[in-house]
Amino acid sequence: MSSDHVRFTERPAAGPGPATGDSAAGSAEAPFLELLARGAPVAAYEQPVLLARAEGRPAEWIDALERARLLALRVRAELEGRRRREAELSALFETAHDLAGLRDLDSVLQAIVQRARSLLGTDVAYLTLNDPARGDTYMRVTEGSVSARFQQLRLGMGEGLGGLVAQTARPYVTDDYFKDNRFQHTGAIDAGVRDEGLVAILGVPLMLGPHVIGVLFAADRRARIFEREQIALLGSFAALAAAAIDSANLLAETRSALADLERANEIIRDRSAVIERASEVHDRLAELVLRGGGVHDVAAAVSEVLDGTVDFTEAAAAPADALEASRAGGHAVRHGQDWIAAVAAGGELLGALVLRGHPDLDPVDQRTLERAAMVTSLLMLARRSAAEAEQRVRGELLDDLLDARDRDPRLLRERAARLHADLDATHVVLAARLDAPDADAEQEAAARRRLWSAVSHLAATQQGLAAARDGGTVLLLPLPQGDSATGLARRIARHLGTAVNEAVTVGASAPVENLTARPDTVTAAYEEARRCLEALRLLGRAGDGAAAQDFGFLGLLLAGDRDVAGFVDRTIGQVIAYDERRGTDLIRTLEAYFASGMSPARTKDELHVHVNTVAQRLERVGRLLGEDWQTPARALEIQLALRLHRLSAPALRG
Repeated sequence: MSSDHVRFTERPAAGPGPATGDSAAGSAEAPFLELLARGAPVAAYEQPVLLARAEGRPAEWIDALERARLLALRVRAELEGRRRREAELSALFETAHDLAGLRDLDSVLQAIVQRARSLLGTDVAYLTLNDPARGDTYMRVTEGSVSARFQQLRLGMGEGLGGLVAQTARPYVTDDYFKDNRFQHTGAIDAGVRDEGLVAILGVPLMLGPHVIGVLFAADRRARIFEREQIALLGSFAALAAAAIDSANLLAETRSALADLERANEIIRDRSAVIERASEVHDRLAELVLRGGGVHDVAAAVSEVLDGTVDFTEAAAAPADALEASRAGGHAVRHGQDWIAAVAAGGELLGALVLRGHPDLDPVDQRTLERAAMVTSLLMLARRSAAEAEQRVRGELLDDLLDARDRDPRLLRERAARLHADLDATHVVLAARLDAPDADAEQEAAARRRLWSAVSHLAATQQGLAAARDGGTVLLLPLPQGDSATGLARRIARHLGTAVNEAVTVGASAPVENLTARPDTVTAAYEEARRCLEALRLLGRAGDGAAAQDFGFLGLLLAGDRDVAGFVDRTIGQVIAYDERRGTDLIRTLEAYFASGMSPARTKDELHVHVNTVAQRLERVGRLLGEDWQTPARALEIQLALRLHRLSAPALRG
């Protein structure tokens, strides 16, 4: 008895009586589920029923087993079908993969007939192709064939089952080839089929568009009925075979064309490298334009392609005669060992591309340099247009902050956000102006343009705003963490002076916050920055940068908000704080000291203390305010701060 049989005999009965209903069905299905899980053969599914009958089980139990067996066989058939379809799809995928990497047509066609034979489970699979030159069809590939006569068959068009498939462009199947009269039998074909021993044959057409180019066959040496799924599968393999043949034909045509090109290349070989470089630079320039590359990116790309050094230079730095000749003629011109290609837009000269150390330039390479110059001009114009548009938007927003005090704060924030500016951050307003107007009006205008360009670039790169106003420029820049208005003003003055190659004076406001909270915040800060700018120029500090706090007590006059408390705190705040913490009397000692003409002896009489006490207190003041606190300038500021502190003290106490 088999192991399956032994296993079922060891299973306990369902109960003392016959199982009925769901219980019987569930118990009856159990052995078949186990068979399904093991992938047992079909014959094994009879054993549970036979065993139940041998044990004398009730008819209801045997009926339940029979139903469970039929259901299990249906499930098994479905699983087998799915596995078969998975295998078929896998074979099609592998064949398509072979086709994608087609190198040898014979190998691909051989793989197709091998997989078709394997999946359909036939004795033989073979493929025939039409021969237009001879007007017949011939055996191209066979798999499983043992007859040399069969493998060498050539058939006239319309003969045999293959001829019927070719005529109708439809698949045909015969259960018994020699008894089928739907197609024309010939002695040669029948002899070959008989020699191979074939009986059942399935043939599907190989189609290229509407044309049949051959037939793919699967055949058995016994009578057989081919199912619809098997016919469809063979048709899929036929489609892949036709695609392989088409690819091979195209490959052959390509190789022929390449051979022709190779012969032509022998004639134009000396030109091919130049043409290739031109194509390469065209692609690279197009890529640069699409990804927003810059002028120097273009120069670098052309340098690499032309195997030389290409630089972009300003118009003023290029050889004037060669530059003008290039602009007038629209071509690159030779200048000594170099080549000059003007970068121009309309009548405006924007600069030049200079190819250095390449006196013998090929005409195609010359055209490449000229094309690069044209691309450079387009990039410069595009950059200029974009920059001008952004500058205009930034300027309009700053103008609204300065002038339109009734603007909606929410809309102002939204407009700033689109420019990557945050109006809720701490900012400084800076007024910048060229030190002295140039005697030449044209040169002065050029300097102003350079200043505006540099200011606009600063605003764009530092998330700020810029506008032209009152003969100069105004900047609204965020104040970096830990920085001061003074430090920012001095850096901006140095940067702008370097950019325009002339002295630029910059006045800064005190740091301002919540720019949209009060309508006049930015306006007041701008007026303060302008006063600082004028003070710098009056004091002979043109080309420098400063804020109101840098002018000591003069800063009270320059600052728009007259920050008395801030001035007092900056000047003597540490002394006041020391008195408050320690209960000392340093502020009163300072007042008496200055009132006594800075004489310690008279100061001790005013305070009614020992002169050593006065000296100790003044030494402590020096440590708090710095060693230079008695210099004339510092002393004047300290006395003013003491006076303002005394005047404001009653109000603060009140």
